Amino acid sequence: MRTGKWAKSMGRISRIGSFAIASSLNDNNLPQPCITCTTFNILAPIYKRLKDEDPTCRESDYRAYWLARNHRILDWLLNEKSSIICLQEFWVGNEELVNLYEKRLKDAGYVSFKLGRTNNRGDGLLIAVQTEYFNILNYKELHFNDCGDRVAQLLHVELVFPFSKWQNSEIRQEILIVNTHLLFPHDATLSLVRLKQVYKILQYVESYQNDFQLKPMPIMLCGDWNGSKRGHVYKFLRSQGFVSSYDTAHQYTDAEADKWVSHRNHRGNICAVDFIWLLNPDKYRKLLNASWTEAVFAMFKYLLRRASLTESDGFAFLRADKEDCITYSGFCEALRQLNLIGHCHGLSEEEIKELWVQADIDGNGVLDYKEFLQIWISSVLDQIDDNKNREQEDSSNDVQEQTIGFSVKNAVLFPPEVEKGRWPEDYSLSDHARLTVVFSPITMPCSQMIC
Repeated sequence: MRTGKWAKSMGRISRIGSFAIASSLNDNNLPQPCITCTTFNILAPIYKRLKDEDPTCRESDYRAYWLARNHRILDWLLNEKSSIICLQEFWVGNEELVNLYEKRLKDAGYVSFKLGRTNNRGDGLLIAVQTEYFNILNYKELHFNDCGDRVAQLLHVELVFPFSKWQNSEIRQEILIVNTHLLFPHDATLSLVRLKQVYKILQYVESYQNDFQLKPMPIMLCGDWNGSKRGHVYKFLRSQGFVSSYDTAHQYTDAEADKWVSHRNHRGNICAVDFIWLLNPDKYRKLLNASWTEAVFAMFKYLLRRASLTESDGFAFLRADKEDCITYSGFCEALRQLNLIGHCHGLSEEEIKELWVQADIDGNGVLDYKEFLQIWISSVLDQIDDNKNREQEDSSNDVQEQTIGFSVKNAVLFPPEVEKGRWPEDYSLSDHARLTVVFSPITMPCSQMIC
């Protein structure tokens, strides 16, 4: 067995090839084989500003600069040798840089896939996995076709050695990996666009699983989500059973939103936006459409609260004149005033009608105060405890099909200062931190079909 030195930036983690060995041992006091996943927005040279006083001066105009920086990025990636590498802002528009990454990754034993943003935006995504440890089963591309020209990659892989103890069993060893980079929320109207982008990803993953009649398997969502733990995207993913791997490793709660950062944006603000989300196959999941509806209503409620409206004020704001109920036209007018419709980024007519159907519980064509309260009190995060309870109930069944899942063994951000919520001034590799997570495979029961 090959051995490797302890990686300074990875804390109590060493690596053997692309498999990390966590400092904990299994029940037999033997090291547990793990896989590692790194996500990193490498800051495309076309966006990297060299002079604060001159925003037009970009690194892309200086070959020596961007070439040296990207060699350093590759040096780090290949030294750490993560099993899975997901990159954002990969400069697909520069052939020399693309060839550099593809050659060095291939020479190191990776197979890689790149995907440019639509409308020739210049940058895009790259995902790479170690061929020694994964069989590639399928690769798909998702184009959002929205105002942000954003895209996503889906890679379906099968684990091989060193998980040989399960190779002769019927336990599946497959993973779905997604790499994406959501739109930056330049203004409030784009929050809904970002929520739609996540919804499209989850719809696509669900359709892929249904089309190929796949049974539940681990799903990893990697990338730059351009939103913090306080945002609607975070809450939406949590409502679907996903967990933030970094927060899980460090036992941070959903409410602890300021423990770490991973990005200093062009406005000079520091925030936590880079995540590796994990959904294990034993998780109970509610209907995706139901979570989407709750997420939109949560945004609706947030906007009303931001206007300092209580639930009674909110009902008065929506209800028809001289009526004690909310009509469909009044509902649409409120959506317009809250800037959720009436522009190209807003809800579609079909989406509005779907929201109305969900809100009009008794189907009489209007919303009374009791129905409005259901919108007000519902929150996507309110469902998490219910999901946990359902999972406990499911786990009590005597006979359940077994599959592979993952426990989060460790997670590290680099540079280390960001783990304390600080951004080091001498860090120049990117405007994002690198996130690497160590996962240990475990057997677990499959959840019931999505309910």
